[in-house]
Amino acid sequence: MLARKGLLPDGFLLTRLAEDQNQPNRSRSRSQRARFITKTGSCNVAHKNIREQGRFLQDVFTTMVDLKWQHSLLIFTSAFLCSWMLFAMIWWLLAFAHGDLEPRDPNGEPGPVPCVTAIHSFTSAFLFSIEVQVTIGFGGRMVTEECPMAITVLIIQNILGLIINAVMLGCVFMKTAQANRRAETLIFSRNAVIAPRNGRPTFMFRVGDLRKSMIISATVQLQVVRRTVTSEGEVIPVCQLDIQVENPLRSNGIFLVSPLIISHTMERGSPLYELSAQSLASEDLEIIVILEGVVETTGISMQARTSYIPEEILWGRRFVSIITEEDSRYCVDYSKFGNTVPVRMSSLSAKELDQTRGVQEGGSDVQLQGWGLVRAGRGGFRRGGRAYDGSAPHPWYAQSEKPEKEVEQKGQKKTVQLEVIGRQIEEDELGEMSD
Repeated sequence: MLARKGLLPDGFLLTRLAEDQNQPNRSRSRSQRARFITKTGSCNVAHKNIREQGRFLQDVFTTMVDLKWQHSLLIFTSAFLCSWMLFAMIWWLLAFAHGDLEPRDPNGEPGPVPCVTAIHSFTSAFLFSIEVQVTIGFGGRMVTEECPMAITVLIIQNILGLIINAVMLGCVFMKTAQANRRAETLIFSRNAVIAPRNGRPTFMFRVGDLRKSMIISATVQLQVVRRTVTSEGEVIPVCQLDIQVENPLRSNGIFLVSPLIISHTMERGSPLYELSAQSLASEDLEIIVILEGVVETTGISMQARTSYIPEEILWGRRFVSIITEEDSRYCVDYSKFGNTVPVRMSSLSAKELDQTRGVQEGGSDVQLQGWGLVRAGRGGFRRGGRAYDGSAPHPWYAQSEKPEKEVEQKGQKKTVQLEVIGRQIEEDELGEMSD
């Protein structure tokens, strides 16, 4: 639909179809798993056995807005027809009680003044009811001062007609300006990826805005929905855990002027810390993405949602770049929005990688620094050192692998160990300090 409206090129849809064919279809080999949030953002939850149905009538306006368009139009049409029929019956009864419906001789003497002129049947009373409520006023029928009751009915019908019109206009406006309408032009990548970034496994997905009008104060939230069992044996079918979005500002705010890759580092404390390439296919989890903000043109808050299940998370792949600089401005190629390329990555989880690198389970995340004096120049020293790993202190030149350095001596090259050079420099520095 977006391609037909000109918002997306046709190549974008062709690329997406090619991606679907190239991706391994792991879901066909196993039963379709239930998901909490669909790809379109709707909640996949069915509410059953609700006994207190009257609570919905206490908030009639919200109930009317939540209804489908065909149901809302049916209710509005029924409300107008019922009100016209009701007051038509009242006008006909007033005319009948006053004797306005009795046949009269047109050549005889004029009778008493009627309550409403030109009402001779129920049809004429129905037409008069429509004229009063929608304020048409053709001029053929009107209320006289003969019947005070008719004047009271006229006031009541006008007030009731204004209330029905106000409710109808309010519901139509709210339904057309709902937040999910703006979310139709916010797109998420069909698949999420897990790839190394800065030496750490990172969960990533891409989000973009097709409109030029921006989303003010946009924020992104990530949650993991999974089935968990407590230490007491209680089964929690839907347990929601927050995921920290990688942001140098330590906040979830984003500037969505162009498509962005939202990332989450799978480190200690992350719900994905123990996720590996082998366990990904068998994991019963769902990662929910929630993007919130304020529409710049209308000032209405909006929210866009999507989710990723294990079949939609690609291990060892990253997104291609889609932003280029042309004619002194940045251009976005949406035909490559969901394209990914393979990268070299270990199939181990982040926890297994940390254990392989020697990080203990209960150790501190902060590495201490072992500082020492390092020669900075002739007669000068500076502070420097290397990360402290908990072992005994050792000189700065002591390395696990001692590199060799070539020095020239009398026109010949001689290979000298770096440790020997370091000891000579240290002895020279101690001699200068003693002098």
